[in-house]
Amino acid sequence: MAYPVQVRNLKRRLTEQFRDSIDMSDWKGRKGEEHAFLSRAVAALAIKMETACSDDDAARSVIDCETDRGIDAVAVEQRGERHHVTLVQAKWSDKGEAGFGEGDVSAVMRGLDYLLELDFDRFGSPIDRHSAKLHAALNSPSPKVVIVLALVTGTDLHPNTRSFLEEEIDRHNLDDDLVSYKIVNLRDLHREILGDHAERKVDIDVQLHSLGRFVEPFLAYYGTVSTEEVAEWYGKHGRHLTARNIRDAFDISDVNEKIRSTLTKEPELFWYLSNGITLICDRVRKHGKGAPSTGGSAGFRLEGASVINGAQTVSAIHRAMQQKPGKVAAGRVLVRIIALEDAPEGFGDRITVAANTQNPTEERDFRSRRPEQSDLRHEFALSLGRNYVIKRGEPEPAPEEGCTMTEAALALAAVQVSLEFVTRAKRDASALWEDRYYRVLFGSKPSAHRVWRCVQLLRTVRQSLAEEQENLAGRAAGAAAHGDLLLTHVLFRTMETHDIDSEETEASAAWDVRLSEVRERIRKALGWLLVVIDGAYGSKSQISTTVRTTERAELVAKGLYERVRNGDEPPSDIESRVEEMPDGIGNQKPRAVWVIVDVNAISDGTILEFRPVTTSERRQLPRWIEENPDRAKATWQNNKTKPLVWRADGQAYAPSTLVRMMRREAMGNDQQVQGTRHWHVPGQGSLVDIARDITSATEGEDS
Repeated sequence: MAYPVQVRNLKRRLTEQFRDSIDMSDWKGRKGEEHAFLSRAVAALAIKMETACSDDDAARSVIDCETDRGIDAVAVEQRGERHHVTLVQAKWSDKGEAGFGEGDVSAVMRGLDYLLELDFDRFGSPIDRHSAKLHAALNSPSPKVVIVLALVTGTDLHPNTRSFLEEEIDRHNLDDDLVSYKIVNLRDLHREILGDHAERKVDIDVQLHSLGRFVEPFLAYYGTVSTEEVAEWYGKHGRHLTARNIRDAFDISDVNEKIRSTLTKEPELFWYLSNGITLICDRVRKHGKGAPSTGGSAGFRLEGASVINGAQTVSAIHRAMQQKPGKVAAGRVLVRIIALEDAPEGFGDRITVAANTQNPTEERDFRSRRPEQSDLRHEFALSLGRNYVIKRGEPEPAPEEGCTMTEAALALAAVQVSLEFVTRAKRDASALWEDRYYRVLFGSKPSAHRVWRCVQLLRTVRQSLAEEQENLAGRAAGAAAHGDLLLTHVLFRTMETHDIDSEETEASAAWDVRLSEVRERIRKALGWLLVVIDGAYGSKSQISTTVRTTERAELVAKGLYERVRNGDEPPSDIESRVEEMPDGIGNQKPRAVWVIVDVNAISDGTILEFRPVTTSERRQLPRWIEENPDRAKATWQNNKTKPLVWRADGQAYAPSTLVRMMRREAMGNDQQVQGTRHWHVPGQGSLVDIARDITSATEGEDS
């Protein structure tokens, strides 16, 4: 079925909104340019819907190109303490019949895999402006990735496609909620361009039980509502329920998982364990069954309603209802309703701000009141002359002056015998405050010296990995990004620790020596980590999944203990490093440029793109390149000495000479660098990749 009116309206609005801001330079004059623009505009609109960003930021989020790996737009936000990454795959159809099949699912999931491994050079250059934020988000303890399928269609996904998509997402999630998905269809997109996202008036029917009422100074009701009814609100209105909130409040923290768990396991206790929901509305009218008498039940219609507190509760109830409708329907939740019809102007804003600026009490806040935490604070001061901060909101001490309770929990988790503590902390560090973990970490009342030395070890491991990562690319960089807790565990289990609680001067001196050896031990351990993971699960496996899964982490740790204890040197990782190896493709191998020129693999006049490779390059180079986009372009000439003619100045350079000059100018870094890893032929890979393919093909012919 076609939807000509809706598609025509959508096309007109997308053109008005994004024509001047979405980059179409790669399509200039090519057949299909208009279709490509509309697809990119749909991706930008989906980002705007998901993040409430500006039109310009939505346009900048588009990374669609020949090598986008199935991902057309990307956005990174921090919501609460959790990083959220939004990935969009968009499909335009002039008839409103955009398709999305299993092949599209595979493409998107392959792109997701590359992102999770921080393998950004698999993508086209538009991703470079987002790579630093993506790196920080995906390297955070418990990121959340949402895949948005923005499809200009009025029909649902085919059941087989949806099933395949959910299987792939389950494969990534294992036992946590790293990845989720949502579908934005023509109806949703059309609503958005009509202004529904900000302007739509939401009317809600509510049946209140055990009703209470305030009449003065302003009308308000409170009572109990069934979770089934709340789920219906979300199902009908979605994010429009928070139109008056000061931020998009859905899914901002990991509280949702705990809410869903209570609803699916103990729905009868939900009323007692939930903080409830607060709504404001323009007016409230009697509607449906019952008279509004105290203690009774009555129905109301809330006109112009908005959830201003408890948005996470609403969305979690909706999701739980989808999972186990029969059980969740037995739940009840406390609801407050405040009518603004007789209130002074601005009173609704006061309520909203107040509801969103009161700091929620977290589980760690209760733990901070435990006597063992106070004891540690006193012992830190008396035995170490350092600070141990236990309350949220207190200033964190300088690194040399102490640590926080949260940092202590992570460090103690990393050194536990059971790797379950490591993997749980990687999935969600806040879980360490749960009783089953907290009792092991702090129940035995660890000494201040033990806590401080564990914290120092974790800090030194992280600093060492950060230094290593500066010069690593691809899979090795991913291992350095994700392996902090696992490698801290392995180092602790393979070092001398008998004196960890000792207050003697000799013990302190011995620990200083051990900590000074961490940098070199980490260099070797990181190399072995990659070898063991690749050997156990393959070179295409996700490192982030391995360090978050207890069974996998245990197997990897077993493969590391002996090698790290002996200080064995790992196999050469030269292909993972971008410095110190100019233009070659490995030890004793011919230079990449020579290999390419000898077989004329790249035609004269081909345009190459510069791609940042290391963490520091991703932080510093994109903005420098945006000042003059010609800095990221070079023209190829088949010359073994100077094959690149830089568009920024028209001069010819060797790849390493040019990249070194660019880094010196943009970053103040004058180290030697492997420039052939940085220059790419779009759709074919870097010069190193192209040379390697040629060499492999030649060796295959000879054998």
